[in-house]
Amino acid sequence: MVALVVAALVFLIPLYLFVSTAFKTDADINSWPLRLIPGSLTLENFVNAWTVAPFGQFLINSVVVAAIGTVLKVVLAISTAYAFAFLPFPGKRWLFIFMIGALMVPGHVTLLVNYITIGHLDLVNTYAGLILPGVASAFGTFLLYQFFRSIPREVLEAAQLDGAGHLRTIVSFIVPMSRPAIITVGLIAVIDEWNGFVWPLIATNSVNMRTLPIGLLYLKENEGINDWGALMAGTLFVILPMAIVFLLAQRYIVAGLAGGVVRR
Repeated sequence: MVALVVAALVFLIPLYLFVSTAFKTDADINSWPLRLIPGSLTLENFVNAWTVAPFGQFLINSVVVAAIGTVLKVVLAISTAYAFAFLPFPGKRWLFIFMIGALMVPGHVTLLVNYITIGHLDLVNTYAGLILPGVASAFGTFLLYQFFRSIPREVLEAAQLDGAGHLRTIVSFIVPMSRPAIITVGLIAVIDEWNGFVWPLIATNSVNMRTLPIGLLYLKENEGINDWGALMAGTLFVILPMAIVFLLAQRYIVAGLAGGVVRR
């Protein structure tokens, strides 16, 4: 019990200091000894963070990239996992091994190749250039593949007897039965797209195409590292949407991750 309390404090104290700093005045932030409870609360830090850098445009860019990127990742993962789980085709085993191997390749290894590719396609500083290089998700495909394998074969046989093709089988049978796993893949994908920093920084060269994580860098450069209030307020702009998404979807995560463990 004591260990759990200590572990909770280790996590909660930094989180509390982060959130409270966003609402503190400069006097409270710079006071010594550290003032845990703010003497007064202010929203000035949020106003400064929003106005110093074009956070409105950053927010639009992040929403577009996260929404479209997540949908493409999920659709591609569903299609690929369905093929690996249910369809016979030449070289299936080796392609699956190749996909598993992709899980072991750090994402930064492909940065240069991806940048050269979008450069040749004239997609630098565009939404397509931000989204397309990351739409293939080996982890999402593997997770859905494991879940699909737990679906009774009788379901597919019934769909075939009903005259359903592959697309109808996926939409009418596989997707409804795999909702927890699909939501889990979607949640992981949207967090990955939303928090992306290195690739959006490389693939864009204008302020109007930057995303929210890069906006924090602009905020730091404009306001200075000593303006911790504005920096913490800007960070809240970044993490709050994903925190809400996670809270709404958390009940599906355990079922999605564990659903493919037990097979028939």
